[in-house]
Amino acid sequence: MFLETMIDFQQMINSPSFKEVFFGSALGGLLGLFIGIALIFMLIIIVAWYIYMALVWQTIAKKLGYKKAWLAWIPIANLFLIPILAKKHWCWGWFILLPPVYFILAIIWIWKIYEKRNYPGWLSLLLILWIVPALKGLGMIANLIVFGFVAWKDRKGKSAVRVIKKKRR
Repeated sequence: MFLETMIDFQQMINSPSFKEVFFGSALGGLLGLFIGIALIFMLIIIVAWYIYMALVWQTIAKKLGYKKAWLAWIPIANLFLIPILAKKHWCWGWFILLPPVYFILAIIWIWKIYEKRNYPGWLSLLLILWIVPALKGLGMIANLIVFGFVAWKDRKGKSAVRVIKKKRR
């Protein structure tokens, strides 16, 4: 009985359909594992990005004297914080429902915020790199760095653009 079972088992293992199913299942399992790891890694990056940007906007809001800086931590409310910090009415934030319009307005508002923090407003134009596929990663990294400087490095005096113009004279 045992010998018959072993012979049947060896025939099953040696059959082409068994090998295809076995290796296909193994490869499918590995592919699922890699996709799962990639999703967890992406989730960690998204959460880290969110925390960093919330800290940035909260710090900028505090340094600009806005009392409700905690709005930076609320997912939709943080989009309304940008026009508020640019001295616009909060209802301008509803343009988030029209993404191309909000994107253009956000560049203008961030320009004003940068100037209030004594940084050159043209640094907000780095956001445009996000819509160029080949430069998207570079634009994201550049904006993270610029946002960090604007939030945590205080610049005294006039904006950098005015200082450069004075040096040329």
